[in-house]
Amino acid sequence: MTKVGFIGLGNMGAPMAANLVKAGCVVHAYDRSDVAVAKAVNNGCLSARSAADAASNADFVITMLPAGSHVKSVYFDADGIIESASHDATFIDCSTIDVETARSVIGAASESGFAMVDAPVSGGVAAATKGTLTFMVGGEDEAFARAKPVLEKMGKNIVHAGAAGNGQVAKICNNMLLGITMIATCEAFNLAEKLGLDAQTFYDISSTASGQSWSMTSYCPAPGPLESAPSNRDYQPGFAAAMMLKDMRLAQEAAHKAKAATPLGAQSEALYALMESAGKDNLDFSGVMRLIKGDL
Repeated sequence: MTKVGFIGLGNMGAPMAANLVKAGCVVHAYDRSDVAVAKAVNNGCLSARSAADAASNADFVITMLPAGSHVKSVYFDADGIIESASHDATFIDCSTIDVETARSVIGAASESGFAMVDAPVSGGVAAATKGTLTFMVGGEDEAFARAKPVLEKMGKNIVHAGAAGNGQVAKICNNMLLGITMIATCEAFNLAEKLGLDAQTFYDISSTASGQSWSMTSYCPAPGPLESAPSNRDYQPGFAAAMMLKDMRLAQEAAHKAKAATPLGAQSEALYALMESAGKDNLDFSGVMRLIKGDL
């Protein structure tokens, strides 16, 4: 029976750990929040006293943490994963962090004799709950081959993006594109309304024309046309604007280091930052529609 140490039981990590249990894994779960651990236990996980405890004797150690600094700390502090894990354990970091940190952590883990991949996810809480996440995986071929069967218990699309850190590259580039297209979609719906064209009619036309995008047909930011969209639930997330802003900032940080021109990415980051400054970054990221309309 596969033994998994799972560290980080937030909105994404909790359902991911629960799906591993459903798939027959023994999951030792840890989070700094006792409430989160208690919920994981209710879902069939076993409680771990610390990250080191979760990692000890595990075949796979999965981390789902907020930022690169947390990943470094959990793996390399004095009581971290590296010191406590079995020598044949495989590490899978599903956090969304900066590319440089991902590559340095994987490199250091490799030097210590461990196989490790970065495997950030796409799909949000709904896909995490259903077990239909997309994993964008960076790492050596052997490490990817070891990690893939476990990732398949939590997702439906497992894509090897190449070398260490390339999972993060794919994630931040994808989310930068998503953030930009969501703003453009909001602008189009707002302009249509201002010119006398209702949202449903514009949706019916544009969703089958050249302006179609995922932001329109799967996550429409205008209330009305798409019943399942957060726009019809007062923009409750979903994928919070705070998380989109985090990813946009990671993309801009990477762009500066790579000397890559991303002017629309920079402008989009600034707009999501306005949601943050207005105290509205707890809304779904499609709630940028309110900013465009002047309703924040």
